[in-house]
Amino acid sequence: MAMTGVLIYSPQLLYDVASAIGKEVRGKHNDYVKAGNYSSRTGASCFSPVINIVRDSRWGRIQETYGEDPFMNGKLAESYINGLQGNDSRFVQATGGCKHFDVHGGPEDIPSSRFSFDAQVSERDWRMTFLPAFRQCVRAGTFSVMCSYNRINGVPACANGKLLTEILRNEWNFTGYVVSDEEALENIISKHHYLNNSVDTAAACVNAGCNLELSPNLLQPVYLSIVDAVMQGKLSEDLVRERVKPLFYTRMRLGEFDPPENNTYTKLSNADVETPEHQALAIEAASKSFVLLKNQNHVLPLNADAFKTVAIVGPMAHNYSQIFGDYTPLQDRSFTKTPLQGLQTLFPGIKYQAACLDGTQCTSYNPQVIPEVVAGADLIFVALGTGTAVEAEGHDRPNLELPGHQKDLILDVLKYSGNARVILLLFNAGPLNVTFADESEQVDAILECFFPAQATGDALVNVLINKGGNYSPAGRLPITWPKYEWQLPPMVNYSMEGRTYRYMLSDPVYPFGYGLSYSNFTYDLLAVVSYTQPKADVEVGLFFTNQGPVDSDEVVQCYISWQNQSLPVPQRQLVYFNRVNVKVGVQVHLSFNVSWESWTFWDNGQWVIQAGIMNIYCGGQQPFQKKSVPSNVIDDSFEIYSTVYMDKI
Repeated sequence: MAMTGVLIYSPQLLYDVASAIGKEVRGKHNDYVKAGNYSSRTGASCFSPVINIVRDSRWGRIQETYGEDPFMNGKLAESYINGLQGNDSRFVQATGGCKHFDVHGGPEDIPSSRFSFDAQVSERDWRMTFLPAFRQCVRAGTFSVMCSYNRINGVPACANGKLLTEILRNEWNFTGYVVSDEEALENIISKHHYLNNSVDTAAACVNAGCNLELSPNLLQPVYLSIVDAVMQGKLSEDLVRERVKPLFYTRMRLGEFDPPENNTYTKLSNADVETPEHQALAIEAASKSFVLLKNQNHVLPLNADAFKTVAIVGPMAHNYSQIFGDYTPLQDRSFTKTPLQGLQTLFPGIKYQAACLDGTQCTSYNPQVIPEVVAGADLIFVALGTGTAVEAEGHDRPNLELPGHQKDLILDVLKYSGNARVILLLFNAGPLNVTFADESEQVDAILECFFPAQATGDALVNVLINKGGNYSPAGRLPITWPKYEWQLPPMVNYSMEGRTYRYMLSDPVYPFGYGLSYSNFTYDLLAVVSYTQPKADVEVGLFFTNQGPVDSDEVVQCYISWQNQSLPVPQRQLVYFNRVNVKVGVQVHLSFNVSWESWTFWDNGQWVIQAGIMNIYCGGQQPFQKKSVPSNVIDDSFEIYSTVYMDKI
């Protein structure tokens, strides 16, 4: 759900989805308990959400996280945690756990292993890019945080006292528990070679702030050496007791020690899984996640009656296993529709060929079927992408090219397509090199679908025809799509210089926040009210209008920049986003605050608010983009009158 969750750019819809997930998790858990089943993956404590920053487009786990922006990841983590955990004052529905803490975003396996990788990061990048989303997750009330596999500046994350105690507990006042990633404590010995025995490792991790070991069911996990560490004076019994307290507090909040009738969440069961309401919510979320990257001559939305012969080709056209992404639940496939199955409801006679004989890897390609399937077609869908066969946990991509012979496939389609309309459907998480398709006049539209899971077929139909006038696309990219391979620094380089929209100076093919609509919006007025105190929020009023031709959602985005660009700050920073439905001809007025924390930056070991002029830009996209949507961006400015220095925020 992570990638789909961010594409919708709607904190409220993500809250609704997380609430449904929490209900299903708790319902299954309750039935497992009644059956006496306490095996793996039957609990009510979730290792979710993943909120790591996407700093490299080749990283294999992009599909699990929200995107490249710290502010956005933090706000969405807040919505997810609140929805998942429920709103009962005494009991919690299911507990959240933000991961992977911290400075974790590749490599998985290219060019080195995540199990032994040492992320060398500057204090400024750590504080301004990799930590803020986790701080917001803590503020939202997460019960746990998972420490990551990697080292941070030489010290394994799960044995890192600066990370787990000084920052997490002392600066942020976190009172929950830290759980290790699976086998991360063993890796401290066997992969990092940081320590050479379980007693010292148990002492180091407990002392640093790791409460719970997640072991791969080893007979002798590291934390079985805690007693020996205490006996040898390397760990105090009092600290061990303190580390256990949050674990039992979590169990109490889950209601494990209360009569079931006192806890409203114990009434949930498997009957609350895949309810019609949850299926409809899955379709809504998927439909709102699609990003329209190209729409030449307004070929979309389609008038289905205008096309007599339709074809779909490609390895993602009818591929159940690859439209779900990684870490999907066990699920009855009867709830799922593939792109082909969805399109068959519009075009019953649609012709189909996968052409790639080994799925999305497409190392074995049969070009002979292309002219056969597209001959005489007046509408052709090309369904390409990756899936977990190409990008997943433990598996990075070496580059951004379409896998295997997929580019050959679409070029062959264009060769034999004649005058047909050609629509490229992409199912992937990390950016792909489709610059040739973006620039080709033969490719009429490009629709980025990501991994819509069970709702794929229904969501695709909704967006392609704007079903009921309710599905004008308003998904926006949460990741910058580089245009050239040279725009990517080496994977192992953890400097943010040149990475993400905040620090990238060259033009991408698609910028962060980009996405087209079936309608057009005009931003009319931006008014900013600021105060003399540096640590005071700014009040913003924004007016914008749907100029037509259809009712549509619009994703409002506001960014700030420092007029003094000699400061150690990003070139711009997202400070507000929301998704709003607007009827044709209606002007909307939004009022919101921008937090003073948005203009803090880290310099010389402390947080700083620098006196000076701040610029603010609001619209349906980033300002100053070569690839832009057909709406305007308006701007204003405000002044910070004095400089402030702080130890923490």
